[in-house]
Amino acid sequence: MFADEDEKPDDAEDGSQHGGRLRSFAHERGNWATYVYLPYSGDSDFDELVDLVLRRLCDVGLRMSKQEDFHISLSQTVVLRYHWINLFLQTLRERLGSYHRFNCFTNKVKVYTNQERTRTFLGLEATRGQQDLLGLVTEIDGAMQEFQLQTFFKDTSFHMSLAWCVGDLSDRFNQDLINQLQDVVDEFEDSPRLLRIHAEQLVCKTGHKLHPVPLRDT
Repeated sequence: MFADEDEKPDDAEDGSQHGGRLRSFAHERGNWATYVYLPYSGDSDFDELVDLVLRRLCDVGLRMSKQEDFHISLSQTVVLRYHWINLFLQTLRERLGSYHRFNCFTNKVKVYTNQERTRTFLGLEATRGQQDLLGLVTEIDGAMQEFQLQTFFKDTSFHMSLAWCVGDLSDRFNQDLINQLQDVVDEFEDSPRLLRIHAEQLVCKTGHKLHPVPLRDT
């Protein structure tokens, strides 16, 4: 299962500056790496849960880096021309303005790679709220098509990445290890609260700029 490339900077390609990560396309002046996501702001308890998961991985010789921010991707990363940005944002907001806020839950441990299989992600798959997320993706895809941009992956697995590493290490995550990690998540105190995401607004990231896309209050 593929994960989108999270956090693609708009500066020149330089893997040494980003922990060995390489963008999937070359930087060109006037092009902005753009994607849409549902943000999640975890508290100190959530950080503790992620740290426990990472320590369990270290126990079996797997080292992964914690994500710098947490979110559910709702689009692929696309190349947007600078002069299209405002119109694209207007299109997104018009398409999504009628969608009500909702809750989703991300509590199923799952392993992903990016399309190029140059990075591995440990994530939590959404087990509730998938239809709401799919509805958002349908509208985001519609906006992408208006600008002749790539739509999201078919049969996607909505998830929140917790950690990543360079290379395809998916074969290191056997079912026994997945079960151990799932136990860490399930047994953590107050995990149902921590893993509930209240979708109030989406974010469209263009380069380093974050643009809010609010959902309708009920």
